[in-house]
Amino acid sequence: MMPQILPSPDELAAHAAAEPTFADWLRGRGPLEHSAQTQAAVFRMAHQLVQAGLQPDLASVYRLFHALDRLTCAGLWLVVHMTYARRVRMDGQALLAEDFKPSPEGHTGGALNMVPAYAGYLALNALTGQTRGWLMGQGHCVAAIEALNVLTGNLQPEQAQVYAGGAAGFDRLVQDFYSYAQSADGSVAAPLGSHVNPHTAGGIAEGGYLGFAELQYAHMPLPGETLVTFLSDGAAEEQRGSDWIPRWWRAEDCGVALPVMIANGRRIEQRTQLGTHEGLEGFKQHLRGCGFDPLTFDGRDPAAFVCALWEMEQRLSHRVNEKNCGILHYPLPIPYGIAETVKGFGFYGAGSNAAHNLPLPGNPHVDANARELFNQHVAPLWVGEEELDAACARFAASRQGRLLERDNPLALRRPIEPMIPALLYRADQCSPMAALDRFFVELCQANPDLRARVGNPDELASNRLGGVLKALKHRVCQAESELEALDGRIITALNEEAVVSACLGNQGGLNLVASYEAFCVKMLGAVRQTLIFARLQKEAGRPAGWLGWPLVATSHTWENGKNQQSHQDTTFCESLLGEMSDMVRVLFPADHNSVLALLPDIYRSRGQLACMVIPKRERPNLFDQAQAEQLARDGAIVVEEHPGSEPLLLIANGSYQLAEMRRAADRLSEAGYPYRLVYLQEPGRFRAPRDNWELQAVADEAVTERLFPDHYERRVLLTHMRPEVARGHLWPILPDALKTSVLGYRNRGGTLDEAGMLFANRACWGNVLAACARLLEVPRTALLTAEEAAAVAGKGDPRALR
Repeated sequence: MMPQILPSPDELAAHAAAEPTFADWLRGRGPLEHSAQTQAAVFRMAHQLVQAGLQPDLASVYRLFHALDRLTCAGLWLVVHMTYARRVRMDGQALLAEDFKPSPEGHTGGALNMVPAYAGYLALNALTGQTRGWLMGQGHCVAAIEALNVLTGNLQPEQAQVYAGGAAGFDRLVQDFYSYAQSADGSVAAPLGSHVNPHTAGGIAEGGYLGFAELQYAHMPLPGETLVTFLSDGAAEEQRGSDWIPRWWRAEDCGVALPVMIANGRRIEQRTQLGTHEGLEGFKQHLRGCGFDPLTFDGRDPAAFVCALWEMEQRLSHRVNEKNCGILHYPLPIPYGIAETVKGFGFYGAGSNAAHNLPLPGNPHVDANARELFNQHVAPLWVGEEELDAACARFAASRQGRLLERDNPLALRRPIEPMIPALLYRADQCSPMAALDRFFVELCQANPDLRARVGNPDELASNRLGGVLKALKHRVCQAESELEALDGRIITALNEEAVVSACLGNQGGLNLVASYEAFCVKMLGAVRQTLIFARLQKEAGRPAGWLGWPLVATSHTWENGKNQQSHQDTTFCESLLGEMSDMVRVLFPADHNSVLALLPDIYRSRGQLACMVIPKRERPNLFDQAQAEQLARDGAIVVEEHPGSEPLLLIANGSYQLAEMRRAADRLSEAGYPYRLVYLQEPGRFRAPRDNWELQAVADEAVTERLFPDHYERRVLLTHMRPEVARGHLWPILPDALKTSVLGYRNRGGTLDEAGMLFANRACWGNVLAACARLLEVPRTALLTAEEAAAVAGKGDPRALR
């Protein structure tokens, strides 16, 4: 790209003399000062906007920048009040002791840094007539977003009801911030939180887990959309994967992604590496090595944000044009803004560790010195009502014919319902993963308008997704085999957080993540953040519209015995079973057909994920089409029964567990003991619902009573999971602890085969029969041979049970 030709100081001075509106803006406002670099950038951008027909004249541009300074100061002023005060004084008079909160709270420094950033984003939309999406990695800085949304009237209806309308709304806003008020049902009473939440206009992620916005932002916008992403310098130092974005970004299937790091130089209680000149220069060099095009600017000036974002858009557009002309090739240099600032700019304590939370040395409610410092430092930020109204009105006028930022496309994501391919059930023994492999390939072929993403941290072929690999291919910049392509839709990296984020970010399309079960655990934080946000959206009355998809845990604990115990871990499904069942289904399909029957509803669902624990080895097809579909509907099914009085209730959860239970059932039948064997595919359907939303996701009483009748008092559950976890979730169908036995993964493992893993965890068919003997109050030898009983007791040869 040709170097920028910027006006000289003399030219800027001459322009100010000829253009009074430019001269008015140059004076700045409060702590806001405009450097020579920013002045030149504003001059250049103003002329470009007029030449592009986006603004009628230069004066209109400068008036908006003038209003931006007032809006930013008011935003800084309101953020500080949100932390410390319980009322505002619109006349600018000093606050008194009783005007302050007895217990102030807020992530003040970061929120202050976000005010010029988000204000600049709003101004860019206003100047160009285009509503972009926004994402903030540091969600605890939400006070900046809420304050500016209130000032500009960009509010969800429930916030408009209480926070709009001037001084009274501002008072309510500062009172509600960290008020801890609860409704009668225990929920948060105020439509306001400590982090980004569904009440935050335009918000799409909580940002409570630092580092995940960095991994997701490039996968969020669709072609024709633009996303501005505000990132944390602390997270960037620690989160690999965000620096791989140029590997994945393609103009053909990605919208414009504009990353901006707020480089304030501090974490909570220490300086970041980027807080030094050497660290910042080293980071820029690192970015260039990763394929980014870093651009530094004044992070204290909202006008600098506007110009930087505009410049980033122009640069990326220019690079795409050069790629289309054959001058450049992927990876394209992705513009990356670095906003240099100090933590808490605009208020007392800026640049110190204290700026993170409560910058004042004391509580102004009881400390006169702190009160004086507060009033002293908010005075330069105060904007009179008439002046503020005029500034906000200028922003409001820009929205004619344009979406509110609240309604940006990423915040209202609702793709079309996918066409579901024909389901081909099988009767032969095969890998259950084959059902998913064929279905997802055909689903993508049937829905070319839905962008497909596969998150792959392992080996797709090893995990029996060879068809997916052949059809969708690894995304690379230089292909070296037929399984790689420039436009491949498989995001492959040995980083579970990065690959699951590619799919969590792709809310406009079709997704699939598959990994070794043990390594899925690294995905939990990113997945949980998405689930929480989607649940809160539902509770706010605006449920998420993205299409559901499965997180597949395969090469799982019971079939990964050839590796060491690090590869044997049931934590992932256990943790997700702890989340709300209406947001994530935890499923244990036992064979090909039961996998296949689940997939249509998973991909037609909205705002809901599914954790599928699927064997990859060949397994017998135990369920025909009708049984598999009934299992998908009900969550469990009766497999077989041996009639008689006071029968045992045998419950299997997991494919290998079902095989062990069937073997135990055969022995019970031979010995003449009655039983019923039930396969439990979806444990969450039979839990006690924790609220009314989850009530809608659990099985109704008639289904539960049909499958698990009360008169079956003695029950044995053999689970894929840890038995304590299963027992805790499933107490409604395991009501009497003294008449119940639960077996499963006991944290035992190593380099063992399948039978060895089951025996090591006291979870094989022999252990099931030992549990049955205890409940029946008969000796083990009534069900086991002496040799088998000795093996179960740990005193014989385990091979007797093979």
